[in-house]
Amino acid sequence: MLKKILILDDKSSIVLPLKFLLEQNSYKVMCVFNGEEAVKAISKFKPDLILLDIMHPGIDGFEVCQIVRENTEWKGIKIIFLTTMARDVDIAKGFAFGADAYIIKPFSNSEILQEVRELLKDS
Repeated sequence: MLKKILILDDKSSIVLPLKFLLEQNSYKVMCVFNGEEAVKAISKFKPDLILLDIMHPGIDGFEVCQIVRENTEWKGIKIIFLTTMARDVDIAKGFAFGADAYIIKPFSNSEILQEVRELLKDS
């Protein structure tokens, strides 16, 4: 069965190429553009991994991460923050909220694929 990845980012210039890249590498991908949509999508889509931007309208990425980590049914979901927030304090906050990885934009396709494969290899 294909591994499922949810992408949350409010910029289609990020979402569409990522979706294409991941689908070309045999992942099933769903994209959402805000935190509210993400929470609903997690319940229905049941992703194995979430690529999560932090800064967007409404519920931000930190809050989405916290919601996922507080729900026992979602405890196995891997989370990669994918963001421009590059300060040490932001990175530390991301891991404190429960992220499995933190990738700073701009990123390379190989960096994304390597991290996704690593996190999903045993799930």
